[in-house]
Amino acid sequence: MAIDLNAIRKKLNNLQTQTGKQNNLWKPEPGKQTIRIVPYQYNKDNPFQELYFHYNLGKKIHLSPVTFGKADPVVEFCEQLKATGSKEDWQMARKMEPKMRTYVPVIVRGQEGEGVRLWGFGKTVYQELLSIISDPDYGDITDPMNGRDITVEFTAAEGAGSFPKTSIRVKPNQSQVTDNKDIAEKITSGQKEITEIFKEVSYDDLKEALSEWLNPEDEVPADAPAAASVSTGDTKKVDDVNQAFDELFKS
Repeated sequence: MAIDLNAIRKKLNNLQTQTGKQNNLWKPEPGKQTIRIVPYQYNKDNPFQELYFHYNLGKKIHLSPVTFGKADPVVEFCEQLKATGSKEDWQMARKMEPKMRTYVPVIVRGQEGEGVRLWGFGKTVYQELLSIISDPDYGDITDPMNGRDITVEFTAAEGAGSFPKTSIRVKPNQSQVTDNKDIAEKITSGQKEITEIFKEVSYDDLKEALSEWLNPEDEVPADAPAAASVSTGDTKKVDDVNQAFDELFKS
């Protein structure tokens, strides 16, 4: 049997895409690390980029068109579910609705040579960062000349029922982000645009993904492996945003 070259090319492209995402995204390791939020090259007025994702639509994570102010067929379907008056339908709709995840460009201290990467986090960290920036005692912590570094402490989940925890502490002293010209150039003109990492999904493509999830193939070959059952624990893991992104970036 001849090798399916199209399938090989598709697999290679998927692996290269995953590697690109890993290289351009930053996720804190357990323990403490120091970072510096820097201005976003593609929106210098606001370094925080809010994206909305569907985590419970099959095995893939889908970027919602809501991110770009466009119609989303999954959101429309969720509204239909809520309108039924059924508690079960309402709960399903809540799980399927897009969830916000915010990204901000950062330099990781001790790894400045790797350039700017994008750190993604949930609502709690986002609110804390906004509160700090709006506090006049801190000022603009992202300022390249007079900003402040941040200590990020990450604690991994320690077992069933527990969740990872991220805490942040702003350094008391103001500092320059770098005095290295090469690193400064990477900060100002070498950033990756967020939409290059997470591609916009069209209305029709997302509608097709929704249809496939709602109507899986009924006919299964006799020699096909048994489908894994989805337990309550598995669903809970998918609901955890950090867990979902770990699954996304596994090779």
